[in-house]
Amino acid sequence: MTGLPRDPRHDPVLRDEVVAALAIGPGERHVDATFGAGGYTRAMLAAGAEVIACDRDPDAIAEGQALVDEAGGRLTLIHGRFGEIDRLLAARGIDAIDGIAFDIGVSSMQLDRETRGFSFQADGPLDMRMAQEGESAAEWLNRADESEIADVLYHYGDERQSRRVARAIVAARPLSRTGELAAVIRKALRHPPGAPKDPATKSFQAIRIHINGELDELVAGLEAAERVLRPGGRLAVVSFHSTEDRIVKNFLRERSGGDAGGSRHRPALLPSARAATFHPPARKLRPGKAEEARNPRARSATLRSAVRTAAPAWPATMTKEAMSC
Repeated sequence: MTGLPRDPRHDPVLRDEVVAALAIGPGERHVDATFGAGGYTRAMLAAGAEVIACDRDPDAIAEGQALVDEAGGRLTLIHGRFGEIDRLLAARGIDAIDGIAFDIGVSSMQLDRETRGFSFQADGPLDMRMAQEGESAAEWLNRADESEIADVLYHYGDERQSRRVARAIVAARPLSRTGELAAVIRKALRHPPGAPKDPATKSFQAIRIHINGELDELVAGLEAAERVLRPGGRLAVVSFHSTEDRIVKNFLRERSGGDAGGSRHRPALLPSARAATFHPPARKLRPGKAEEARNPRARSATLRSAVRTAAPAWPATMTKEAMSC
């Protein structure tokens, strides 16, 4: 896979490492649970897989139709949430797959379009909705109380001055543009022009995660993958945020029997009732310096992977709060 040419428009983070973790065999059926611009899907197809790709963003599905044609019958695109991937596959008569990959968070395609409102690099409507439906970031920020906004910024963005930022947001309402919100945050945090690391980054990330319910979706996606992977099937997850990575790490540790003694957050497991559904996970992987230089988005990425056992899937009872402890 390292010899596969790179297309800068479809160059996903840790592409070769993800494909290696999936150990794709010719003719196997794999899922790209976060299609985006199709980077992982292209690599899976090049490795000989039949691919089912999913995305909740209708733009991604519409723009992926050219790749469907190019794939000659080996690619199926599904519009939907990856937290429901087992049901989406079952609706198409598929009950088991050989591998599944997740690239958690916003796609480069979404970030690069100011009309989607995910980034403050260019001014645009304060939207941030991946599925382009439901409550927008502007609608939530203009109605939520100060404490709710502060909690979101603190828990999902690791913003230590979340109360100050939330107070400034409430005072500046109504807000409708990404540029407006970024300016409010910078002023609240007394950010001098030209200083490194824009302080709006953490708050934008937190608001996006909240608007799209990303942590709940991640938990649902991991549990759905557990249900649909065949014995010996491979799971690969790339995350970009510490809380997301902690959820993946704790899920794999628990499902591989590494947390059988329980903790103060979760009771001890009953070994006879809940056999390990994954083998001990591979060590986590981070991008090399060459990839970080080529793609700055890669700097915070972590890949975790594991192989499915033959044990029955556990009941879907875990919460993002328990998994992130």
